[in-house]
Amino acid sequence: MTPEAKEHLDKARQCLTRARAIPAAEVGEHAGRNAYLAAFHAAQALIAERMGKDAKTHKGVHAQFARLTRNEPRIGVELRQFLVQAYDMKSIADYGLGPDADVPLDRASAAIGIAEQFVNRIAELLA
Repeated sequence: MTPEAKEHLDKARQCLTRARAIPAAEVGEHAGRNAYLAAFHAAQALIAERMGKDAKTHKGVHAQFARLTRNEPRIGVELRQFLVQAYDMKSIADYGLGPDADVPLDRASAAIGIAEQFVNRIAELLA
């Protein structure tokens, strides 16, 4: 594994640790945001390993990840779609205003579970 890919995977695990700790404080949007960021950095690890460089934007990471995993049987549909779907939680946490700027704890908790699968699967692919 390249040093850059390892750094992204380490960051993914840090975000996952934060995501797991936050629901106890009942702040769903921050738990969801960190779940997304865990998957984002894991995707960046795969991109760095396979392409030798990072994608520059969230949209770029989503597109490169989709392209790299399109024919990867170990990445199922749920994991492939998670990155794009979870971005909504990051967006709410970063930019959301008003009563709709909330991520329910049950949604954040579900996202944490999927993010954990995502990070673990990428780690397996890179091992």
